[in-house]
Amino acid sequence: LVAFATFVCFAASRSHEAYTALAIMEVVITLLFFLLYLLKLDKKMKWLFWPLADIFNSVVAAVFLLVVCLFAIIIKTNYGTLVGGVFGLLLFLLCIVDAVILFQKISLSGPRGTNYPTR
Repeated sequence: LVAFATFVCFAASRSHEAYTALAIMEVVITLLFFLLYLLKLDKKMKWLFWPLADIFNSVVAAVFLLVVCLFAIIIKTNYGTLVGGVFGLLLFLLCIVDAVILFQKISLSGPRGTNYPTR
């Protein structure tokens, strides 16, 4: 929702295309990961370790969001760009939190896909 709010602010204020493109890409990628986990496709496609791909996505998105949203806030061509930059920085923080929580939850050495406790 924060990524969508960022997109709406950038699109409504007719700010630079890079701001709008980054926001819409983050919305689309987030929706794709949401559908992947919702439809349990990660269990069917075991050839990729999806939580690690999700962490990689969050880190890359956080780097791009930090750079682009700081530019949007510094330049602030209008009020919509400023608000979109603030929402983008909030999204940056959420991406960092997502990456940290996912990294803490995954275990690269243990078994994957088990529902029973280990001894």
